Amino acid sequence: MQKTSTEGGSTTGGVNPWLIVTVLGFSGLCAALMQSLVIPIQSELPHLLGTSASNASWVLTATLLGGAVAMPVAGRLADMFGKRPVLVASAALLLVGSLVCAMSSSLVPMLVGRVLQGISLGYIPVAISFVREVVPARLVNSATASISATLGVGGALGLPLAAWIAQDHNWHALFWVSSVLAAVVTVLSLVALPHVRDGHSAHLDVVGAVGLAVGLVAVLVGVSKGNDWGWTSGRTLGLVVGGVVVLLAWAAFELRHSDPLVDLRTTAVRPVLMTNIAALLIGFGMMAQSIVVPQLLEMPARTGYGLGQSVLAAGLWFAPAGLMMMLFAPVSSFLLTRFGGRIALALGAAVLALGYVCGAVLLDAPWQLMLATCIASAGVGIGYAAMPTIILENVPGREAASSVGVNSLMRSVGTTIAGAVMSVVLTSKTTVFAPGLPEIPTLDAFRLCFIVGAVAAAVGAVVALLVPGRVRRAEVAVDVEAVPEPAVR
Repeated sequence: MQKTSTEGGSTTGGVNPWLIVTVLGFSGLCAALMQSLVIPIQSELPHLLGTSASNASWVLTATLLGGAVAMPVAGRLADMFGKRPVLVASAALLLVGSLVCAMSSSLVPMLVGRVLQGISLGYIPVAISFVREVVPARLVNSATASISATLGVGGALGLPLAAWIAQDHNWHALFWVSSVLAAVVTVLSLVALPHVRDGHSAHLDVVGAVGLAVGLVAVLVGVSKGNDWGWTSGRTLGLVVGGVVVLLAWAAFELRHSDPLVDLRTTAVRPVLMTNIAALLIGFGMMAQSIVVPQLLEMPARTGYGLGQSVLAAGLWFAPAGLMMMLFAPVSSFLLTRFGGRIALALGAAVLALGYVCGAVLLDAPWQLMLATCIASAGVGIGYAAMPTIILENVPGREAASSVGVNSLMRSVGTTIAGAVMSVVLTSKTTVFAPGLPEIPTLDAFRLCFIVGAVAAAVGAVVALLVPGRVRRAEVAVDVEAVPEPAVR
């Protein structure tokens, strides 16, 4: 029997609220695992798939693109048709994508499967917005913090898990394991999540969805491949500039649409706008450590600054950072309840910056890098919990999932930009380790990466402080709805 939700904690059809939170958190973690699943075997992919190194790099990029497009679209679909159906559909796509990858030995089907795995990342923002409808008000902040953390936890835990599986088993086992996890997620989403009538009458803006997808894919591909293709090459500039033009045209279309995919007027409300900018900067900061730290850990000790760790050992040194995000969920909940999202977000960004400052000076041993990444990840955990809280407090209920999806998209854009910037920094200062071998980044290059990450996080903290104080939801709904609508297209 379906139940109708109420604001600030709703009925759950007799299901234990913490069971719901556990299912949503576990499912979000499994979806997030897909981001780092192929990193340990990335150098072997050309041989495994019978293709070039350039083509093989799309195996990682495909998941990024799928997730970027899916997050706002999944959120909009959840607002229209209800969040539980979209959660189940996202889990099913994760299962299909994992099975396709598990049975693939060539590039094209692998890319199809990886795109589907990326689309399943839409599960996470929908799950975060669903919490407020099915969990009692007293548990909302704790539940939001726990589920938000899974985006970072999954990525961090995926490295050692994937390295262990790839080291001791056939590489296809990576995707058979993800298939089993996806099957569990699908069943749990069907059985344990309550039915809630939370859909709203609306029409899917197909043109807006296509326009957003084309613009995002063009920009993200241009940025992620810029270092390989050359930042002044025709392909890079054409994709980035063309993508920006498409996004500008898309924005103009959305502003004129009576029922847009993304309500840009809502995203322009100051608390939402500042939070999304902070999301981009914190997403940048989170990805910076994911790129720099493994390289330092795995670089040969003979360089004088490399730490000589195996791929599996590097993943294990990095794993506590992911666990730190989860362990800080109660701290995030306390900060949200006591001080509100604005202070929690600023504090999270400041802690992230502190972690990078530590990383710039603690480079002599694996445990030192682990300490720096744990500090940084604690900041990420606090920030990731605060962002959806601020968003949900400042948007109408009918746009909750799509607004959280846009916020998640901004984090993803930040991670993409970080990948490009870190690549530029690491290739700007190189040295020859041995005759006949490729050049490698210098120690100063790694330090500069940490400094860039610290600056980005510090700016994120300043932006977070520009978010206004708490506003009652009813007032926000009236303010947003009072904006006059333009002519229908």
